[in-house]
Amino acid sequence: MNAVRGAAGALGVLLAAYGAWLLVSRGHDLLDVAVWLTAGVVLHDGVLAVVTVALGALAVRLLPAPARAPAVVGFVVLGSATLLAVPVLGRFGARPDNPTLLDRDYTSGWLVLAGLTLVAVVGAALVRSRRRRGEG
Repeated sequence: MNAVRGAAGALGVLLAAYGAWLLVSRGHDLLDVAVWLTAGVVLHDGVLAVVTVALGALAVRLLPAPARAPAVVGFVVLGSATLLAVPVLGRFGARPDNPTLLDRDYTSGWLVLAGLTLVAVVGAALVRSRRRRGEG
């Protein structure tokens, strides 16, 4: 098992070094890269994690026990997908001279994802509830 961990670690270090080499060798603006990476950390730690913890704490108080874990998973999935979708939902990057950019109704797609996530959460909660009843 230690050999597998060592190999995975070595592969990770090699891939990180290759990525760093590509970043430096291709003349990317390192300030833009730093801003992008910082924004990702801030959005995750300052928005997604805080909202997920707050919703999880609320779920523990309001939801029945079988629904708690599926609801938290739903919060994480929908929160992550929403953060990823902000650029297209806000239509950032749309240009009048190129109508093929952002040419879909991304809000409807996000609503479908939210609905499917809700269905999955409710389904998982029902399965957990029936399993718990069967054990008792």
